[in-house]
Formats: sequence, C-alpha cells, structure tokens
Amino acid sequence: MAKPYKKEAVATRWDSEVRMLAWLATVVSVCSFLFYFQRGEVLLYGDAVAHINIARRVFDSRTPGLLQLGTVWLPLPHLLMIPFLVSIRMWRTGAGGSIPSMAAYVFGVIGIFRLTRNALSRTAELDGPARVAAWVAAVIYAANPNLIYMQSTAMGESVYLAFFIWAVAYFGEAVRGNLGAWTKCGLCLAAACLTRYDGWFLAIVMAATALAIALWPEGSSRIAGKDAPPGRPRDRQAYQTSRVRRAIVKFILITAVAPVLWLAYNEIVYQNPLEFANGPYSAKAIEMRTQSGGNPGHPGTGSPLTSGLYFLKAAQDNVAENAWLARAWVLGLVTAVGLVLARLRKGVLGPQWSLFFLLIPIPFYALSVAYGGVPIFIPQWWPFTHYNARYGLQLLPAFAVALALMVDLAIRARWERRLRGALILAVLLLVIASYVSVWGAQPITLVEAEVNMRTRNQLEKEVGNWLEHLPPNASLLMYLGDHVGVMQRAGIPLSHTINEGNHRTWRQPTDPEGLWERALADPTKYADYILAFEGDPVWQAVHGLHLRELVEIQVTGQARAVLYRVR
Repeated sequence: MAKPYKKEAVATRWDSEVRMLAWLATVVSVCSFLFYFQRGEVLLYGDAVAHINIARRVFDSRTPGLLQLGTVWLPLPHLLMIPFLVSIRMWRTGAGGSIPSMAAYVFGVIGIFRLTRNALSRTAELDGPARVAAWVAAVIYAANPNLIYMQSTAMGESVYLAFFIWAVAYFGEAVRGNLGAWTKCGLCLAAACLTRYDGWFLAIVMAATALAIALWPEGSSRIAGKDAPPGRPRDRQAYQTSRVRRAIVKFILITAVAPVLWLAYNEIVYQNPLEFANGPYSAKAIEMRTQSGGNPGHPGTGSPLTSGLYFLKAAQDNVAENAWLARAWVLGLVTAVGLVLARLRKGVLGPQWSLFFLLIPIPFYALSVAYGGVPIFIPQWWPFTHYNARYGLQLLPAFAVALALMVDLAIRARWERRLRGALILAVLLLVIASYVSVWGAQPITLVEAEVNMRTRNQLEKEVGNWLEHLPPNASLLMYLGDHVGVMQRAGIPLSHTINEGNHRTWRQPTDPEGLWERALADPTKYADYILAFEGDPVWQAVHGLHLRELVEIQVTGQARAVLYRVR
C-alpha cells in the first residue's frame, strides 16, 4: 500500500537545497543568455523572430487585439512575452522574448529536482539517496548544452518542458495521497496544452489514467488523503474514495479547459475548430503542398516506427555528439525503465509509477512525424541535414531521471563498495564526456538555426538596413508572414505597416472590406512605400503597376526583395 502523504515528503516550502539550485540555475541562465546575445545568436531561429512579433502585434498593429495571435501556434508563450516587448529595444534585440524562456528554464530545473527527489524517496520522509539522485538529475538537465542555448531564445522548448516536468511531478504527488496536487497538475497540464500540442497528448494520457484510478475502487481508496474529520460518514474508506474521485474530476475539468478554449477560438474566428491542424498554414497542409510537387514526403511519413527512430536519434543528438556515448544514454534509459518495473509490486500505485509519463514524447512524435506532417531531419540519416532536431529535447527529462535512478540504485545497493562507486563514476563520466562532445561540436540546436536561417537572416539584415532610412512616419505595405524580421531589425513599429493581419480574420477566405485587401487592390492609395518579396501576395499585387523601384536586394537561396516608393 502507498505510504501516507506528508508535507515533508514533497518540500512544499523552498528549502535550502531548492534555493541553492534556483540561484545556480539563474546564474547559468543569465550568463548563457549574455553569451549568446553578445554573439548575435538569440534571434537565429526564424520561429523565434515570428514568436516575438506575434506577441508584439497584439498591441503594435493597425488592428491590435488578441486575434493577432493567429491559429497555428498556441497562444501562451506569446502572451507571456507581451509585457517584455513593450520596449522597442527589448523587441529589436529579442531580449524580451527570451525572458519567459529563461524563467521557465529555472523552474524546469527546480521541477526535475523535486520530481526525482520525491519519486525516489522510499518513505514519507525525504532520504539521502533520493537527494543525491535529485541533484544528479537537476545537473544533467540544467547543464545540457542544447537546452542552455534554447532557453536563451524566444523558442518554446524550455517553457513547455517546465510545464511538462511539473505536471508529472504533481501527478506523482497526487497518486501518493496529496489531493491538492491534482489541481496543481491540472493547471500545469492546461498551461502545457496552451504552449505546445505535445501537451494535448500528455493531457489525454494523464486524464485517461486518472479516470481509470477514479473508476477502480481499490485504486481510489489507496490514494488516501487525510483522515475523515469528525462528523463525516463512518465509512472512512468510502469517504476517502469519494474525496479522491472529486479531486480527479476537478483535475480532468481543469485540464480540458485549455483545449476546449482553443477549439472554440478557432471555430469562432476561422469557422473551423481544427484550423490549426488542417488549415492552410498547418504543418499537414505544408506537407501536402510539398508532396504535390512529386516529393515522396519526409522520412517516416506513414511509418510510426521509422518516425520514432528519427525522434530517438534526435534525442540522442541533443545529449551527445559521439555515437557510442549516444547509445549509452539510450541503454541507461532502457535500464531505468526495467528497474522501475521491477520495483513496482502488483496493484500498487506509487510516485515511481508516474515516471513513465516522461516517455510520452516517444509515441507523440512517432505519430506526429508519421501522420501529422511534422518532419525531423538529422545530419546522420537521410536527407542528411538539420530540421526540427530540437524536438529531441523533449526526452531530456526522461534521460536525466533515468541516470539519476541508476545513481540511486548504486547508493542503496548492498553491493561491494567498489562496484557501487564504479556505477556512479560511469554515470558521471558519461554525462561529462557527452556534454563536452556537444560543446566541442556546437549544440545541434544552434547548428540547426545557423544552417537553415543563414541566408534568410542575411536578407532580412540587408533589407532592414534600407528600411532604417525611410521617413519616421512612412507607411509600408508588406507581407509579414515570411520576413517580419526586417521590421524588427529596422525598429519600425508594426503599426506603420499594412500587412496580412489587418483584416477581419473571421471573414474567410477573403475580406473585401479589410484594410489588407483594400491595400492590395489599390496599393498606391494606402501606402507610402511597398516592400515586395518575389512570389508573395504584395509582389503579385504590384506586378505590372510600373512603380518607382528604390532598391532591389538579392541573396542566394532567398526570394528577391524590391522596395518601391509610391508617394
């Protein structure tokens, strides 16, 4: 039977270990941000630039409002950035978009520490081996070179990972008997569902598991809360079961709120609740357009097994550069899974059981890559390039806890001291050698950004330099979808542009009365200058108008950019 829940077991206050860890994580976060900021690598990712400007246009637009959040990307990361992007300088440099990621990194480090310490404690009281293992897990997570880089950017990986880790941590505490943890877990899941679609899959699995617990009388009674107070029904077991079920129902309702709100938003605005999944800008639609040109699709299309292997390889690339070291991480993960299974007795629900939720990214990405139009390219396998390799970071918490569990086993085992020391030393050497190899070859997430965005960033820099010379209050007609970074680099407020966001989104597929549509129909009437990239809607609208061309910019591999003066 599960041990009775006590507050001491989950460190409800910020004890000295957590405070120290928080300070260390903050130092790493700030120093790494300053390092990458000084090198001009905070805005390498095109998606990071897009995230920042989606948040900015909520208040900096000719048609400001929450509808500027769009549909494909979930809204929470953008909402978290808004307060830090009010400053023009914080917007131009990208620093405002990095702050939520940096804060999430710190909370993620604390979360992995708490998750591991509570899960590995054998009694209601925290014990020494669990504390040591928790420090190992926290260091593995915090010191990962790829995570350190990603948390310095406006990308959403560290934000989602923080919610993911805390959801698993609270679920473990809930099944141990802390009924209040059900609500906290639900809130973390709801936030995860508004950050990445990974959270939707996690929420479904967790909600189904919680529902199974609620419907299983023995399971509900074993997840006991505090004793029934005086005056309650005499049947204590029935009373406790009822409390657990009410807590689980509340957890499921809280979790469901976020997806329901997003579906309702898409239905109201786009007349399609699944606009984000099958709309014209969805990953699936982009994949279908690619295949229409005779392309057979990305690796793993239609094959969950192949897709899962690509994801696992991406996960390995995020923790080690050397192939043998990468295999050792997977071996450690498989061994840890076996250890947890061996420790679980039949019919017992305990905190270690919840650790299996850390493996959720494997089936999610296997299905997403196979059927969702989400490609993952890694340099070792065809097509031998980099794309979405950063998704492998989602398995970092599982790797960290797995190796921490090995250390916990070595400390507790009744083996010869040399054997225990050898196992602990092997884990530490694996982590050190792996991370040194990653730093030596550059983090794959950084390489991915450099490879994919080099020419695009060069084009946006050159165009931005020209836009800086425009009159301060000049109006500009431009399609922002592909190159919003030029406005950010030039420091020109988005409200000075007429762009595709300046129309009534709910009037699909066109809005004749919208500002964007009117400007495309008669460009010379609404704008002082026009910036067109070859092939975009503005280019098509001004083609043949014989406007005065100020400058034409060409960068190899990118669409030609032309700046016109209208009046």
